[in-house]
Amino acid sequence: MPAVVRLVAPAKLTRSLRVTGVRADGFHLIDAEMVTLDLADELEVRDGDGLELVEGGAVSAVPASDDNLVRRALRLAGRTAAVRLHKRIPAGAGLGGGSADAAAVLRWAHVEDLAAASRLGADIPFCLIGGRARVRGIGEIVEPLPFEPATLTLLTPPFGCSTPAVYRAWDELGGPTAEGPNDLEPAALAVAPDLARYRGLLGDATGVTPHLAGSGSTWWVDGAFPGDGRVVVRTTPAGWAG
Repeated sequence: MPAVVRLVAPAKLTRSLRVTGVRADGFHLIDAEMVTLDLADELEVRDGDGLELVEGGAVSAVPASDDNLVRRALRLAGRTAAVRLHKRIPAGAGLGGGSADAAAVLRWAHVEDLAAASRLGADIPFCLIGGRARVRGIGEIVEPLPFEPATLTLLTPPFGCSTPAVYRAWDELGGPTAEGPNDLEPAALAVAPDLARYRGLLGDATGVTPHLAGSGSTWWVDGAFPGDGRVVVRTTPAGWAG
């Protein structure tokens, strides 16, 4: 392959999410609308074997013992590579950063099996396809929808939310249905009560009711409202990342 292949890994935003059931194996079934954003990680892929993380200008080697999604995607594809990952999507933010990185590797390796991708993570099949789609099952059923350009404002707290913990809380709360578009919002607030403060900050700054991105921790609203830690992003069509 060329000396360096550069890959783009766009973030995803879950605009709506309904939890429709729980399988016998404990995996939750969803019915969601997801879109890709112009906020993206970048990966440099070279011949070799290894993983480096670049964040805030610092470069660090990821230990071989770390079961990172990039490594898991390479194993699924039956490939080896030296990967340098430039992180711009916040971790634990509900924006699919790790899933986007894995999907970028699978696209590079020409892996298109959505069912196999879903075994790595529920968001990876959508991240493989991108654009705008209805996502069902445990993430493996992806139905592309017409692209709708949109501008949104994100506010990500300085902490993440564990997706497994949020789904456990959803179970423990009896499977609540949210008043807004995201059924996981009550569970995320139970796991991380300080989320409510950041929801208030974004709501007060914009005059718009914020919604939670996936299992959190990012809040989002439609429209452009820059400033005070807020990030303005735009939706992107399928194929934008190559």
